[in-house]
Amino acid sequence: MSALQIPDLTGRTAVVTGANSGIGLPTAQTLARAGAHVVLAVRNLDKGEEAATTVPGSHEVRRLDLADLTSVREFAASWEGGLDLLINNAGVMMTPEGRTKDGFETQFGTNHLGHFALTNLLLPHITDRVVTVSAAAHRWVRGMNFDNLNLDGGYNPRRAYGQSKLANLLFTLELQRRLSEVGSTVRAFAAHPGLAMSNLGPRSGPSARLNEVLFKVIAQTTEAGAQPTLLVATQDLPGGSFAGPDGISGMRGGPTLAGRTSAASDPVAAKRLWELSAELTGTDFAVST
Repeated sequence: MSALQIPDLTGRTAVVTGANSGIGLPTAQTLARAGAHVVLAVRNLDKGEEAATTVPGSHEVRRLDLADLTSVREFAASWEGGLDLLINNAGVMMTPEGRTKDGFETQFGTNHLGHFALTNLLLPHITDRVVTVSAAAHRWVRGMNFDNLNLDGGYNPRRAYGQSKLANLLFTLELQRRLSEVGSTVRAFAAHPGLAMSNLGPRSGPSARLNEVLFKVIAQTTEAGAQPTLLVATQDLPGGSFAGPDGISGMRGGPTLAGRTSAASDPVAAKRLWELSAELTGTDFAVST
């Protein structure tokens, strides 16, 4: 894999959610090494501070719990000044059935709704781009279950995860449409890490032991998994682009532009998801033009 050339980011500010572990940490490290001031937005401040000791250059740690909309609002309300880059990286994967503090299915509420609200609340400050980390798992579902987003009465952790990752792509699609509609120069992107060793995958789901063995055999490093995120975060690409690894099945390899399912490219579903998400979170599109 050829090394991605990161431009000089001196003077720029980036927020990386879930930056204390997984692909979030090498993402934060790389951006800071290139000169950006990086805010590690994490749920656990102690773990965030420990991770921050490995981040070079200018950085800080702030608390953000994406499973709690009050925490999301507090984070956004405390923001002052411009924000060049928001990387919606944090997530949970194939968790047992549960609910966020606001009553949403855990994976949909954390992976999508938390980032949806955060992005909308920070949009007036954002000057360059929003990157949302999805997954190849968006292919696990044929579409959003709009009549039962919480999957009540038929919860399946794999289906719930796939739906949340599909939501990430539909969110990016509709966000870019809205940004273009108002003539904003801000761009929305999505990326997926392929199969990367992290604190999510090996422990997830009922087959955790088998997952751990498979990850050890075929997963790439978190540094490699962060490359698609860094590609769309730093390179001059068309808004709405989706990046992933270039290897077989898109599970490992160098960063490149990736394909997505027809369900993830559906503008009608994207608009419907946005409207429902706005209603559920009490946040909506607001951008400085």
